[in-house]
Amino acid sequence: MPTLRLGIPKGSLQDPTIRLFEKAGYRIFVSSRSYTLTFDAEELEGMLLRPQEMALYVERGHLDAGIAGKDWVMENGADIHTVTQLNYNRDTSRPARWVLAVPEESPIRSIQDVDGKVVYTELVGSVNRWFGEHGVKADVRFSHGATEAKVRYLCDAIVDLTETGSSIRANNLRIVAEMTQSYPVLVANKDAWTDNWKRQKIEDITMLLHGALSAEFKIGLKLNAPKERLDDVLAVLPAMKEPTVSPLTDQGWVAIETIVDQWKVRDLIPELRRVGAQDFIEYPLNKVIP
Repeated sequence: MPTLRLGIPKGSLQDPTIRLFEKAGYRIFVSSRSYTLTFDAEELEGMLLRPQEMALYVERGHLDAGIAGKDWVMENGADIHTVTQLNYNRDTSRPARWVLAVPEESPIRSIQDVDGKVVYTELVGSVNRWFGEHGVKADVRFSHGATEAKVRYLCDAIVDLTETGSSIRANNLRIVAEMTQSYPVLVANKDAWTDNWKRQKIEDITMLLHGALSAEFKIGLKLNAPKERLDDVLAVLPAMKEPTVSPLTDQGWVAIETIVDQWKVRDLIPELRRVGAQDFIEYPLNKVIP
């Protein structure tokens, strides 16, 4: 049987990525002492690798496909095929941001103010290109981690990754400018992408992952309503297309089923109750695929 070699990012994206695959229908088993992953699908083989290096492994054919940060794909300049963007991150569904940050007390107020200054970052190539686009020449140095701690002792500014801004605020730093935003992306080796079987498998996985992401903040809702109040209920009830309406054995009633945004339910159910609906059942969803 042919196999697809797939890379899963190690580190902060590891757990949300594994949860996403589980919602998509693929269970992943991780050994605490190995970089090899086991899927519950025999046609898939996996490795757990640093997202900073993922695109390079894919480019060189060690992997057929993998999930990497868009930022590191850009930094590495790997010759690969970007299949799709996946809108999730470690803590939220918002993109991570690479930002220029300085201590609160710093006189630096714009990107031009870092001209001639020392800046630490992990994305040295990308930051140098960004500064060049703004006519800025700075001494950009590679940071091996704990970048926020360097800014008061080793440098004038940093370009670092933040999702919610909490680490920036916790270190009493101020954001001066945003360089770029980044989501995880599914990337494929160019030779693998031209292989019919591998491309079909990658496209199938892509569809299921997007289905899982679409279901992330939606729920299924079932309810009963008297036929005579059906129009009133449907006027209140949102749906992806049209709600499913089925007759009950009691001919004066119908069952209604729909999919709605999770955050709307708290206001929706009381309003539906007021127009005659009852017997509500709310249930979680794994995938929503149009």
